Amino acid sequence: MSITLHLQTVPARNGVLWVRHGFKVFQRKPMSLLMLLLGFMFSGMVVALIPGIGSVLVLAALPLVSLGFMLATHQILQGKRPTLTVFISPLKLTPQRRNTQLALGLAYALATIGIMALADWIDEGALQNLQDLLSKGTVDPSALEAAMTDPRLLWGIVARVGLLATLSVPFWHAPALVHWGGQGAMQALFSSTLGVWRNRAAFTVSALCWFGVMVSLCVITSLILTLFELPGAVPMMSLSLGLLLSTVFYASLYFTFVDCFMFGAPRDLPLNEVA
Repeated sequence: MSITLHLQTVPARNGVLWVRHGFKVFQRKPMSLLMLLLGFMFSGMVVALIPGIGSVLVLAALPLVSLGFMLATHQILQGKRPTLTVFISPLKLTPQRRNTQLALGLAYALATIGIMALADWIDEGALQNLQDLLSKGTVDPSALEAAMTDPRLLWGIVARVGLLATLSVPFWHAPALVHWGGQGAMQALFSSTLGVWRNRAAFTVSALCWFGVMVSLCVITSLILTLFELPGAVPMMSLSLGLLLSTVFYASLYFTFVDCFMFGAPRDLPLNEVA
């Protein structure tokens, strides 16, 4: 069974709504959403230990993770409590949709590996050299400075960020288009690309909002820790903030899909009201 999806263009200001709705959904079921992210991270670490294919399987699971969080947000709006089953339920609809989801995951993994290999070729191992230096107990300051100022490092980072951002466009909505719209892999990738392109203004505003939220929280946290003279708490606070923002970001993905392909996300989400 499929839902009729309508590609539409939304105002740029909707990018702000996506971020705000993500926080409001998180406030409804914070522990449930955090457990979803932690559950995937733990499972990913275990799977990554499988020789040869572990890292490929983790990368291939990422499209399903984004869809799982969309399903979790959908359930929360219906007053339900999401569980880890949201990550596997898309594979239980029909054999055709299961195979399409698996194909999308494999394509994403192979594309990501290709991008990393290309970036390694561009920076000629500069990033790996920096990582090796940082992993040592004691680091020669001059060697570290030379590694960080290597121009090849900058070009490698630009290649990684730019190409991974480009890769995210066709895969942004593709799993949801397969799950709710019953589209094939190629059609879903094309529709996702078209949806993101037509709403690029809203996605740009959303990205700027996320950047602003991240910087603001980092500054506020640093000021508080400095005020109370707790420099040792910086790693723990950084990890906590990273988990929080990652969870809220994943929770907001549902609204980008609803806005781009359905009838528009709700303009407001009262915290005390079950949608």
